Amino acid sequence: MVGTVRLGEKPEGEPLVRAGQRVREGQVVCVVEAMKVLNEVTAPADGVIAQILVDNDQPVEYGQELMILEKEEMP
Repeated sequence: MVGTVRLGEKPEGEPLVRAGQRVREGQVVCVVEAMKVLNEVTAPADGVIAQILVDNDQPVEYGQELMILEKEEMP
């Protein structure tokens, strides 16, 4: 296990993104907590979050897919 995924800023808070939401490159979409350090995970490109593949507080591994991003040109 590498860490624990946090979908929101707070453990019981609202998620940073939801399926169907448009995001911009560099936007924080979730956080992975590892050894008490919070590591922001950002969108690699503009697009729409098609699916979230993990649950809040789920253990995650290196290279594990967390979300599916459908790239698109943003205005």
